[in-house]
Amino acid sequence: MTAEVSTQHPTDGAPVATLDDVRAVAGRITQAIEQVIEGKPEAVRLGVAVLLAEGHLLLEDVPGVGKTTFAKALARSIDGAVRRIQFTPDLLPSDVTGVSVYNAEERNFEFKPGPVFANIVVGDEINRASPKTQSALLECMEERQVTVDGTSYPLAAPFMVLATQNPVDMEGTYPLPEAQRDRFTARISMGYPDRAAEIAMLDDHAARSPLDDLRPVSTADEVRTLIAAVRTVHVADALKAYAVDLAEATRRDPDLRLGASPRATLQLLRAAKAWAALDGRHYVLPDDLKRLLVPVFAHRLLLATEAQLAGRTAGELLQRTAGSLPVPVAQ
Repeated sequence: MTAEVSTQHPTDGAPVATLDDVRAVAGRITQAIEQVIEGKPEAVRLGVAVLLAEGHLLLEDVPGVGKTTFAKALARSIDGAVRRIQFTPDLLPSDVTGVSVYNAEERNFEFKPGPVFANIVVGDEINRASPKTQSALLECMEERQVTVDGTSYPLAAPFMVLATQNPVDMEGTYPLPEAQRDRFTARISMGYPDRAAEIAMLDDHAARSPLDDLRPVSTADEVRTLIAAVRTVHVADALKAYAVDLAEATRRDPDLRLGASPRATLQLLRAAKAWAALDGRHYVLPDDLKRLLVPVFAHRLLLATEAQLAGRTAGELLQRTAGSLPVPVAQ
């Protein structure tokens, strides 16, 4: 049984959560995930923040470090509709979105929804499918709807895509289109666990998977109320200007041939609101923006050839950018 959120009753009759509710429920979700994922508290917190920011999460790293396990654990911690799509080279766009099928008895076409019609969609090894199939998610991720044969079908809220991918230099992978990378709120590189966490994993995972014992600790309806509470977190005008300054700096950087988009700036603010709410704060701090800058911006940037040859990374360039800009101070 999940605890009920504290509610008020506005004119539309919908429940409203408080920031205390956000901390409490997010804490339960975090604890549930950490039963499965050892030694990755920052990655788990970021995943929960992206969920509350109404975003999508890209998990990128080499095989075997727990990307799919992380995605499954986050999905199973919420009692909502969950679907998994295994991306392969022969996967078709209609396998993702659904297809219209002719009904001989009714003499008309009826829509058969695809697996994207869920609260949480786990896309495993998304960059093993062709760019055409990857692009089937573009409308879903941005507009929260699917259009088939000229008819649009809305997706239920909350809606989150949790995608895993291997590094693009591995055999059998396709780079994600720029438009799709830009729709992911944040990217997490799992990395290898430390020694203690890996030893603990051998104890916990040797006999059976902890995923088998993971039970939902929240519901889709409850998450919707938390998202509404996160929207109320205050962002000062000076911080909005700071976020734009960070994005504009990437567009002027000679080491980058593609900087951060306006969508990236918006998602940085949304993620910062969720990050503040997880701390129980009603306001965003400059440190929230700086902490989230690399996870939110780095995967959207394209390095210039000279920067690639010099061995620079998007993360390094973003840290340089953050260090060169004045941080707003409280008035």
